Amino acid sequence: MNRNNIWIHVGLALIVVIFAGVLGQIDRWSNALRSTTHQTQTVKPVTVSRSNSAGEPEVLVKFKSGVTLAQKAAIAARNNDRIEDRLELVRGLVAIDDLDNADPAVVAEHYASMTDLVEYAEPNFKIEVDLPEFREVSPRGDNDDLPDNAPNDPYFSEQWALYNDGQNGGKAKADISARQAWAKTQGSGDVVVAVLDTGVDYTHPDLVTNMWIRPENLPQYFDAELGTFNDRYGFNAVDNAADPMDDNGHGTHCAGVIGAEGNNEQGIAGINWDVQIMPLKFLGRGGFGTTKNAIEAINYAVDRKKKGVNVRVISASWGSTQYSKALESAIKAAGDEGIMFIAAAGNASTDNDRRPHYPSNYDLPNVISVGALDNNDLLASFSNFGAKTVHVAAPGKQIVSTWLKGAYREASGTSMATPHVAGIAALILANEPDISVADLRKRLIASSDVLDILNGKIVSGGRVNAAKALGE
Repeated sequence: MNRNNIWIHVGLALIVVIFAGVLGQIDRWSNALRSTTHQTQTVKPVTVSRSNSAGEPEVLVKFKSGVTLAQKAAIAARNNDRIEDRLELVRGLVAIDDLDNADPAVVAEHYASMTDLVEYAEPNFKIEVDLPEFREVSPRGDNDDLPDNAPNDPYFSEQWALYNDGQNGGKAKADISARQAWAKTQGSGDVVVAVLDTGVDYTHPDLVTNMWIRPENLPQYFDAELGTFNDRYGFNAVDNAADPMDDNGHGTHCAGVIGAEGNNEQGIAGINWDVQIMPLKFLGRGGFGTTKNAIEAINYAVDRKKKGVNVRVISASWGSTQYSKALESAIKAAGDEGIMFIAAAGNASTDNDRRPHYPSNYDLPNVISVGALDNNDLLASFSNFGAKTVHVAAPGKQIVSTWLKGAYREASGTSMATPHVAGIAALILANEPDISVADLRKRLIASSDVLDILNGKIVSGGRVNAAKALGE
């Protein structure tokens, strides 16, 4: 073999080696895009496929910093999935719609195993509000016996939580001292409280004047994946729609406690006679929702806050025992924007220190967990408690409030206790508009009336007191 032939063979060999190296690198890049190079990657099962429009997204995936949207979409597509929505409130968090309709826990495990690309992945947990029994009520009809400074609302004599004179077998003064608080402030239309629930009947005669309405100079809400919403009254994350009308009743009941118009000779008096209530609907007619929809609704509130709406409180009368890192991160992000998150402790008669209940158990500086009391200052039999994790107690049994289509009903639960605390928070904000979230939280806890029976059960050891919270 001559020298020229030798060099030709050497050159061909080098080309083969280089080409093989390039192919190997391409294969490594491809594998990284598919998932990771770890051998422990979980295999995503394939079952019966379905259309893009069917069902809720199954998993929430938090990708690591630096993974582009195009890469996320490519990873999802390789797994016969699609990105249903980016949840902008938490950087890198996306909702993944699994078109194979596989078990969400297994799909989440599959994405979580991509440790080179993914921080965490979790199922889009289902949330079912613990709906109380609602009972229709009638005014007692003896408002003439009330103090001179009591509002003239016909049902006020039934609102023992605001003024307890021992009616219906209760204990006198086992209330939140609302009348004394009203001597200082009855609320402010500059304060916005978001009710994260089944929506609100914003046409209710006792609520209509205190409903938040998007100002004309505020742009309509825009979501990159879901589009533009004419959010006149708030947001509906259940149907990805603008209309947050309540079709269940639970959210409307909570809204009335916070801000039914007072002293208008109609229905009940809210803790705030003047306030703005923003409906955030994430629970449907049957009281069911998902963590994704809750996050989407919180994202809406934060977006409006950044655009100039004075959203300072989110009232959340629901929960479950499922821990969600994504929901926790969203609530923290709301706190970073100056929004207090007030959550129901739950109605299972259990110790939240031992059996956590979320979102009330998230250890965040903007979260307050609320237990329920009856009209004798006793912890309600259904109420959860926790010496370290349930911060305050508030009236939550046999609470009369607004209902659908102009009606009024009575209900019991930590769901009813929570808006009492949210209402007091709004009173404080009306009186001190610049108070920080940290100081607002501290005030609500420290101003409670200590009750011996709550010692070792509640962080504050007592029942919230609106007048003390205002410095009275």
